[in-house]
Amino acid sequence: MTDSASPRRPLTVVQLVPALENGGAERSTLEIGRALVDAGYRSVVISRGGRLVERLREEGSEHLELDIGAKSLKTLTRIGKLRRTLAALGPDIVHARSRVPAWAAWLALRRMRPRPHFVTTVHGLNTPGAWSRIMTRGERVIVVSQTVRDFVLSHYRDVDPAKLTVIPRGIDPAEFPYGYRPDDPWRRRFFGEFPQLAGAPLLTLPGRGTRLKGHADAIALLAGLRARGLDARLLLLGVVERGREAYLAELRALARDRGVHELVVFSPPRNDVRDVYAASELILQLSNKPESFGRTVLEALSLCRPVLGYAHGGVGELLAELYPAGRVPPGDIEKLTERAAELLSRAPPIAPLHRYRLADMQAQTLELYRELAAAPRAA
Repeated sequence: MTDSASPRRPLTVVQLVPALENGGAERSTLEIGRALVDAGYRSVVISRGGRLVERLREEGSEHLELDIGAKSLKTLTRIGKLRRTLAALGPDIVHARSRVPAWAAWLALRRMRPRPHFVTTVHGLNTPGAWSRIMTRGERVIVVSQTVRDFVLSHYRDVDPAKLTVIPRGIDPAEFPYGYRPDDPWRRRFFGEFPQLAGAPLLTLPGRGTRLKGHADAIALLAGLRARGLDARLLLLGVVERGREAYLAELRALARDRGVHELVVFSPPRNDVRDVYAASELILQLSNKPESFGRTVLEALSLCRPVLGYAHGGVGELLAELYPAGRVPPGDIEKLTERAAELLSRAPPIAPLHRYRLADMQAQTLELYRELAAAPRAA
């Protein structure tokens, strides 16, 4: 027996994530949910909940609360409930965006007949092994960059390359308009809040409070610029997080040791990142390990702001294509400082983005759903 999406009812897609708090996978979940609703389809998300649930529902998706993301044996006890939930929903597509939900979905779907089509997205460069292999088990596997595609194929040699589809994340040009500049009231509020950032070129490194993001390298860069007689300021945007107090104290001590503590601001996440980026002379991307993508690179370039970053992973991939002048060898502080000085003096022009748009990502994902839903299901 086979089954496929019926033309008499809307396509139904269920996305699975651990929670709806924050992060790239969660953001993509909302973006695809919105696109499904706008296309007249049914969008359902299953997670343990979080601060983004209200927004998800406001945009027309449904949310069902079920903790299928905990790295605990308790998750195994919820597989039966997940199977019953999926059977009641009757989805055409089940799309898992994280490893624990993917395992839960894989086990739940095995006993369903007819079985919904299974899609996974590899959002990150997870440690290879049997645990992470589940993200390659989708009938179709979305990878968010060529970097991720190469990673999957190099570590999982039995994966059929034909089922991998590169769909980069995208940004909304209306949210990050080319050439945008903050208005005077915003600038007065911002520099009133952080007067130590005024009066010199501003370098901004966005990223949560983890060593991965390269905050120490940004502080070393600032000190290097000062040693060259170049005035600059540094904003570490998003580094202040609950539970990261020891790391923050370490960074403050480093700034004091390098003699730049009065020129650095340590900030929690903010909602006005567009204005912050647009007010910056340079946006920094200095992760010390390759990352799967570089959405911040796109956001900054879309605003016509230069980006300086390490030439590895998804960030290096985007810079090589869109802004080669911003690439430097990973961990090379001397080269980083030299290139920053060059960009602060005379940055190459930045062309408007014609790729990596949110609408492109949404359209490509929905097309993948439609193609898969039209194929026979497993009996």
